[in-house]
Amino acid sequence: MTGEIQDGDASGGEKNVGERIRRLRTEKGVSLEDLAQATGFSTEQLTAFEKGNSQPQLGTLMKLSRALDTVFGQLLSGEGAKQLAIMRKDQRVPYQRSATSGQKTLYTYFSLASEVKDRHMEPLIVHLEESPDEKLSVHDGEEFIHVLDGRVKLVIDEETYELLPGDSVYYHSSLPHMITAAEGTAVILAVLYE
Repeated sequence: MTGEIQDGDASGGEKNVGERIRRLRTEKGVSLEDLAQATGFSTEQLTAFEKGNSQPQLGTLMKLSRALDTVFGQLLSGEGAKQLAIMRKDQRVPYQRSATSGQKTLYTYFSLASEVKDRHMEPLIVHLEESPDEKLSVHDGEEFIHVLDGRVKLVIDEETYELLPGDSVYYHSSLPHMITAAEGTAVILAVLYE
Protein backbone atom coordinates (compact mmCIF):
# COMPACT_ATOMS: atom_id res chain seq x y z
CA MET A 1 0.00 0.00 0.00
CA THR A 2 1.48 3.25 -1.07
CA GLY A 3 0.84 6.91 -0.71
CA GLU A 4 1.17 9.79 1.61
CA ILE A 5 -0.34 10.27 5.01
CA GLN A 6 -2.21 13.55 4.91
CA ASP A 7 -2.39 16.04 7.78
CA GLY A 8 -5.71 15.74 9.56
CA ASP A 9 -7.46 16.98 12.63
CA ALA A 10 -5.80 17.53 16.00
CA SER A 11 -7.28 14.36 17.48
CA GLY A 12 -3.88 12.69 17.37
CA GLY A 13 -4.03 11.04 13.96
CA GLU A 14 -1.70 11.60 11.05
CA LYS A 15 -0.78 15.12 12.15
CA ASN A 16 1.85 13.68 14.52
CA VAL A 17 3.64 11.31 12.11
CA GLY A 18 6.48 13.77 11.44
CA GLU A 19 6.71 14.65 15.12
CA ARG A 20 7.02 10.95 16.00
CA ILE A 21 9.79 10.47 13.44
CA ARG A 22 11.74 13.44 14.85
CA ARG A 23 11.18 12.42 18.48
CA LEU A 24 12.32 8.82 17.92
CA ARG A 25 15.32 9.93 15.87
CA THR A 26 16.49 12.40 18.53
CA GLU A 27 15.77 9.99 21.42
CA LYS A 28 17.99 7.42 19.75
CA GLY A 29 20.71 9.98 19.04
CA VAL A 30 20.50 9.49 15.27
CA SER A 31 21.43 12.47 13.11
CA LEU A 32 19.54 13.35 9.94
CA GLU A 33 22.67 12.43 7.97
CA ASP A 34 22.88 8.98 9.61
CA LEU A 35 19.18 8.35 9.01
CA ALA A 36 19.56 9.46 5.39
CA GLN A 37 22.45 7.05 4.91
CA ALA A 38 20.52 4.17 6.54
CA THR A 39 17.36 4.71 4.49
CA GLY A 40 18.48 6.21 1.18
CA PHE A 41 16.29 9.29 1.68
CA SER A 42 17.89 12.71 1.44
CA THR A 43 18.23 14.89 4.54
CA GLU A 44 15.89 17.34 2.78
CA GLN A 45 13.21 14.65 2.43
CA LEU A 46 13.62 13.61 6.06
CA THR A 47 13.38 17.22 7.24
CA ALA A 48 10.22 17.70 5.17
CA PHE A 49 8.71 14.56 6.78
CA GLU A 50 9.60 15.73 10.28
CA LYS A 51 8.17 19.23 9.73
CA GLY A 52 4.99 17.86 8.15
CA ASN A 53 5.73 19.56 4.82
CA SER A 54 5.74 16.19 3.05
CA GLN A 55 3.91 13.08 4.15
CA PRO A 56 5.73 9.72 3.98
CA GLN A 57 4.30 6.71 2.18
CA LEU A 58 3.56 3.60 4.24
CA GLY A 59 6.55 1.86 2.65
CA THR A 60 8.68 4.84 3.65
CA LEU A 61 7.44 4.58 7.24
CA MET A 62 8.36 0.89 7.26
CA LYS A 63 11.89 1.71 6.09
CA LEU A 64 12.21 4.50 8.67
CA SER A 65 10.95 2.25 11.47
CA ARG A 66 13.62 -0.35 10.67
CA ALA A 67 16.34 2.32 10.58
CA LEU A 68 15.12 3.72 13.92
CA ASP A 69 14.82 0.22 15.42
CA THR A 70 11.15 0.58 16.23
CA VAL A 71 7.93 -1.02 15.04
CA PHE A 72 6.16 0.47 12.04
CA GLY A 73 2.92 1.08 13.92
CA GLN A 74 4.67 3.36 16.41
CA LEU A 75 5.43 5.83 13.61
CA LEU A 76 2.00 5.48 12.02
CA SER A 77 -0.25 5.69 15.06
CA GLY A 78 1.97 6.02 18.13
CA GLU A 79 3.27 3.75 20.87
CA GLY A 80 0.62 1.85 22.72
CA ALA A 81 0.89 0.99 26.38
CA LYS A 82 -1.40 -2.04 26.65
CA GLN A 83 -1.05 -5.77 26.14
CA LEU A 84 -4.44 -5.87 24.44
CA ALA A 85 -6.81 -3.32 23.06
CA ILE A 86 -10.42 -3.39 22.01
CA MET A 87 -11.11 -0.79 19.36
CA ARG A 88 -14.73 0.35 19.19
CA LYS A 89 -15.93 1.54 15.81
CA ASP A 90 -16.54 5.08 17.06
CA GLN A 91 -13.02 5.31 18.59
CA ARG A 92 -11.10 4.88 15.34
CA VAL A 93 -8.79 7.76 14.38
CA PRO A 94 -8.45 8.37 10.63
CA TYR A 95 -5.15 8.62 8.78
CA GLN A 96 -5.47 9.82 5.18
CA ARG A 97 -3.37 9.24 2.11
CA SER A 98 -3.60 11.52 -0.88
CA ALA A 99 -2.73 11.18 -4.53
CA THR A 100 0.77 12.21 -5.53
CA SER A 101 -0.65 15.57 -6.53
CA GLY A 102 -2.14 15.91 -3.05
CA GLN A 103 -5.51 16.88 -4.55
CA LYS A 104 -7.60 13.76 -3.97
CA THR A 105 -7.77 11.55 -0.90
CA LEU A 106 -7.24 7.97 -2.08
CA TYR A 107 -7.12 6.07 1.19
CA THR A 108 -8.43 6.64 4.67
CA TYR A 109 -6.87 4.31 7.26
CA PHE A 110 -8.26 3.42 10.66
CA SER A 111 -5.73 1.72 12.94
CA LEU A 112 -7.28 -1.13 14.91
CA ALA A 113 -4.48 -1.72 17.41
CA SER A 114 -2.78 1.60 18.15
CA GLU A 115 -3.01 1.03 21.92
CA VAL A 116 -1.03 -2.24 21.85
CA LYS A 117 2.62 -1.96 22.92
CA ASP A 118 5.44 -3.53 20.86
CA ARG A 119 3.17 -4.72 18.05
CA HIS A 120 4.76 -6.11 14.90
CA MET A 121 1.70 -6.12 12.71
CA GLU A 122 -0.60 -3.23 11.96
CA PRO A 123 -4.29 -4.08 11.33
CA LEU A 124 -6.17 -1.34 9.48
CA ILE A 125 -9.60 -0.74 8.03
CA VAL A 126 -8.93 1.11 4.77
CA HIS A 127 -11.45 3.06 2.70
CA LEU A 128 -10.19 3.14 -0.90
CA GLU A 129 -11.02 5.48 -3.76
CA GLU A 130 -10.15 5.01 -7.42
CA SER A 131 -6.56 6.04 -8.01
CA PRO A 132 -5.19 7.74 -11.11
CA ASP A 133 -1.72 7.02 -9.65
CA GLU A 134 -0.36 3.74 -11.02
CA LYS A 135 2.86 3.99 -8.99
CA LEU A 136 3.86 0.64 -7.52
CA SER A 137 5.27 0.34 -4.01
CA VAL A 138 8.10 -1.93 -2.87
CA HIS A 139 9.17 -2.35 0.77
CA ASP A 140 9.99 -5.07 3.26
CA GLY A 141 7.27 -6.90 5.11
CA GLU A 142 4.11 -8.80 4.30
CA GLU A 143 0.52 -7.73 3.69
CA PHE A 144 -2.83 -9.47 4.07
CA ILE A 145 -5.85 -7.85 2.43
CA HIS A 146 -9.49 -8.93 2.85
CA VAL A 147 -12.17 -7.12 0.84
CA LEU A 148 -15.17 -6.04 2.92
CA ASP A 149 -17.08 -3.93 0.39
CA GLY A 150 -16.76 -2.85 -3.24
CA ARG A 151 -14.41 -3.97 -6.02
CA VAL A 152 -10.65 -3.74 -5.54
CA LYS A 153 -7.96 -3.51 -8.21
CA LEU A 154 -4.69 -5.12 -7.14
CA VAL A 155 -1.50 -4.94 -9.21
CA ILE A 156 1.29 -7.25 -8.08
CA ASP A 157 4.47 -7.78 -10.06
CA GLU A 158 2.87 -6.59 -13.35
CA GLU A 159 -0.23 -8.80 -12.94
CA THR A 160 -3.64 -7.17 -12.35
CA TYR A 161 -6.36 -8.81 -10.25
CA GLU A 162 -9.88 -7.83 -9.30
CA LEU A 163 -10.99 -8.75 -5.79
CA LEU A 164 -14.61 -8.81 -4.64
CA PRO A 165 -16.15 -8.80 -1.15
CA GLY A 166 -15.02 -11.91 0.70
CA ASP A 167 -11.85 -12.28 -1.42
CA SER A 168 -8.44 -11.96 0.20
CA VAL A 169 -4.77 -11.92 -0.76
CA TYR A 170 -1.51 -12.39 1.13
CA TYR A 171 1.76 -11.24 -0.43
CA HIS A 172 5.31 -10.20 0.34
CA SER A 173 5.61 -6.42 0.14
CA SER A 174 8.94 -6.79 -1.67
CA LEU A 175 6.89 -7.55 -4.79
CA PRO A 176 5.97 -4.34 -6.65
CA HIS A 177 2.32 -3.71 -5.72
CA MET A 178 -0.54 -1.22 -5.81
CA ILE A 179 -4.09 -1.46 -4.48
CA THR A 180 -7.03 0.81 -5.26
CA ALA A 181 -10.80 0.75 -5.66
CA ALA A 182 -11.58 -0.68 -9.09
CA GLU A 183 -14.56 1.65 -9.36
CA GLY A 184 -15.99 4.20 -6.96
CA THR A 185 -15.07 3.21 -3.41
CA ALA A 186 -14.13 0.01 -1.59
CA VAL A 187 -13.39 -1.02 2.01
CA ILE A 188 -10.73 -3.52 3.01
CA LEU A 189 -9.17 -5.00 6.10
CA ALA A 190 -5.39 -4.72 5.70
CA VAL A 191 -2.88 -6.32 8.04
CA LEU A 192 0.69 -5.15 7.52
CA TYR A 193 3.54 -7.12 9.04
CA GLU A 194 7.16 -5.99 9.22
